Amino acid sequence: MTPQFEDARLLPILDKVKAEERLTFDDGVLLYQTSDLLGIGYLANLVRERLHGDLTYYNVNRHINPTDVCTASCRLCAFGKKAKDPTGYTMSLEEVWHRAGEGYTEAVSEFHIVGGLHPELTLDWYCEMIRGLKERYPQVHLKAFTMVEISYFAKRMKISNREVLQRLIAAGIDSQPGGGAEVFSERIRRVICDHKIDGGEWLEVAREAHNLGLKSNCTMLYGHIENEADRVDHLVKLRELQDETHGFQTFIPLAFHPANTEMSHLPTTTGFDDIRNIAVSRLMLDNIPHIKAYWVMMSEGIAQIAQRFGANDIDGTVVEEKIYHDAGATTSQNLRRGDLLRLIREAGRQPFERDTLYRPVVRTETAFTILT
Repeated sequence: MTPQFEDARLLPILDKVKAEERLTFDDGVLLYQTSDLLGIGYLANLVRERLHGDLTYYNVNRHINPTDVCTASCRLCAFGKKAKDPTGYTMSLEEVWHRAGEGYTEAVSEFHIVGGLHPELTLDWYCEMIRGLKERYPQVHLKAFTMVEISYFAKRMKISNREVLQRLIAAGIDSQPGGGAEVFSERIRRVICDHKIDGGEWLEVAREAHNLGLKSNCTMLYGHIENEADRVDHLVKLRELQDETHGFQTFIPLAFHPANTEMSHLPTTTGFDDIRNIAVSRLMLDNIPHIKAYWVMMSEGIAQIAQRFGANDIDGTVVEEKIYHDAGATTSQNLRRGDLLRLIREAGRQPFERDTLYRPVVRTETAFTILT
């Protein structure tokens, strides 16, 4: 039975979705411009359930931000501080290692590690941090350093991105997060993050990492000065690299939080914006397995709704997230594992605990086992 779309222009896209045919750039622009939000939700849910059925993935993780000192001055950022700013912080190695396990009773399966572009911390320091975490928490997957950080280390050390990645892999990193991609349009990046690497460099670092065997996530920051075509261009570029490397595991659409940034005059995104970006992402990124509704960014309620609009992942327990909260996010900084189970079940989905590589986790009261 063919659904009744408010916008008849979605009918050809329905035919493509049913035939598992790739959507075009113009299809993506239409999905962003149509007012038929329920229609695109229906389409995205078809793909989501074809790939993942009723499962919603989550993990037990911890975020660690070793420093907020940053040489960049991105207008979109409320997290980074200059080296002389008295409100900035930089952890010692011992503080990082202690913070990783501080006050936590459940064994985590992942540490998510990102920070500012510090002008003094060396690649050797970061390698020692990683080795120390691996020695103290050998069972924990280390997802560390964005493509932006890798490029910064390489330029400071005057070595290649590949050599930086090889040294970090030898120290113990297991995969990479997907931050810093923002929107690849150079017109946009000149305004919001002109101190960062450009979009082509971000993609090149990701290509190098994937070729070395690292999996990574990827992201898009929306809700600032970009338009629909900029978003679709970003998604298509990610899709093209994924065709080549197959290294992206998860895509996370990230809403811009303007509070406490140089762009605080802009309005915040709405729940409609958030679930539309989830749905369009699921429909355009036919070769990236997972779409994450990051509850820290979009709220627990919207993350639940997103599970019917294309998302199949809700992230994890997190514990002390600083980047979005410095930009005014009012969500909790952590959820217990039981809270995540409740959120997923209330959304009508079945919880599936995973590790970072989406392998199933079997948990007892005192430990967990990853099924390979």
